[in-house]
Amino acid sequence: MPITPADLLRMKQKGERIPMVTAYDYSAARIAARAGIPLLLVGDSLGMVMHGHGTTLPVTLDDMVRHAAAVTRGSGDAMVVGDLPFLTYANEADAVTASRRMLAEGSVHCVKLEGGAAIAPIVRRLTELGVPVMGHLGFTPQSQHQIGLRVQAKQAAAAKQLLEDALLLEASGVCAIVLELVPAALAKAVSERLAVPTIGIGAGAGCDGQVQVWHDLLGLTEGKVPRHAGRYAELGEVIAAALGRYAEDVRAGVFPKPEQDAAIDPQELQRALGEG
Repeated sequence: MPITPADLLRMKQKGERIPMVTAYDYSAARIAARAGIPLLLVGDSLGMVMHGHGTTLPVTLDDMVRHAAAVTRGSGDAMVVGDLPFLTYANEADAVTASRRMLAEGSVHCVKLEGGAAIAPIVRRLTELGVPVMGHLGFTPQSQHQIGLRVQAKQAAAAKQLLEDALLLEASGVCAIVLELVPAALAKAVSERLAVPTIGIGAGAGCDGQVQVWHDLLGLTEGKVPRHAGRYAELGEVIAAALGRYAEDVRAGVFPKPEQDAAIDPQELQRALGEG
């Protein structure tokens, strides 16, 4: 059985740290499941790492549903969380429609929404309808044109507001909250005040769990890598080298090897081709 929000709560209560990674397709989900990752995020970051966009904003609900369905087919016992993309939860009706599609068609177990007090009524309505919801505070990528790509809540007033938003989201029914690009001391303080788990990204080690983007974690990101990214492999270089060797072998005529060819009697082949 997949991990549930109740399991996440128990993990926090027992002091178990919660690893989470993004996944965007079936193969990645299968690998993560074998590694024992309990939480998979089908993030709207797929717009950048899978579709080549500069931001998450062009991602559609159809995109999210399609990728989520592939991930959940390979997710094993992991809990799959799916982002609701930009402006698909501007009001309760839209949020209900988007969530229904993510759960019914994408088969996710939970949806994630960005924002604080402004979305609290929407979170409350979704949870009333039985939809598990994960919050997201601090740097919220869907608002980057408004807030800028930088660490959030560095001033006292903003830090106080973030804590208030976190408590309000908890009261509205979220099962966990992602804290992105906020000062480590603030993230730790918020985590200690909340009953539900916090999942950090660029928010220090004081959160109850951590989430990383698949491509950053495995060395598949080209160009500048976020400072908070954990780099556990350089698979981009490994894959490029393997493809290069394959291309060389094809050009040199040494792939495939003769013994890999399917055996066929030369005389039968000639008769079949009308040459004998």
